[in-house]
Amino acid sequence: MEEKDLLKVLEIDKNIFLEDIPQIDLYMDQVIQLFENTFNTAKRNEDEKILTKTMINNYAKGKLLIPIKNKKYSREHLILLSLIYQLKSGISINDIKATLNPVNQRVMDEEAFNLEDFYKSYLALFGKNGEEFKRDIETKMNNVAEEMGSAADKQLKKVLLILSFITASQFYRRAAETLVDELISEQNEKKEK
Repeated sequence: MEEKDLLKVLEIDKNIFLEDIPQIDLYMDQVIQLFENTFNTAKRNEDEKILTKTMINNYAKGKLLIPIKNKKYSREHLILLSLIYQLKSGISINDIKATLNPVNQRVMDEEAFNLEDFYKSYLALFGKNGEEFKRDIETKMNNVAEEMGSAADKQLKKVLLILSFITASQFYRRAAETLVDELISEQNEKKEK
């Protein structure tokens, strides 16, 4: 698969942007529909679920979200659900809870904290990461071609490319987990005081 074809299939620019989030609170079915409409083409197969009632209930019970009021989900809930969606493919639910705990605490405790501004910063980084990713795909494909030579078996090139992608992914995941562990340690120290 060519680089441009791979990037087209991946649709890395898909996300829930602030303008996609209604100004009114939504019921759970509406939340699920928003996520399905946004990320439907990102599914690996038709059976894959983007977001379900069970997932949302588990996130709420696990305190990954601020408390839900009157079975309606605010813009803040949708932002937090979007962040959870992005995190869940890379780290565990417990790590997501630890990661989002400082955000949830600030949403609940601090009037001065603006979750939408925080999310704008995330979206800006999302865009920059997407551009970096596009350049990195090209670099990794070139590296494999250089390593294997132009006449090499296409399947073996794909295997090396897959290994290259997974290795990079593992490096990033391990870096993220190290930062999560620091967050947990800081949160535990704060509780002890």
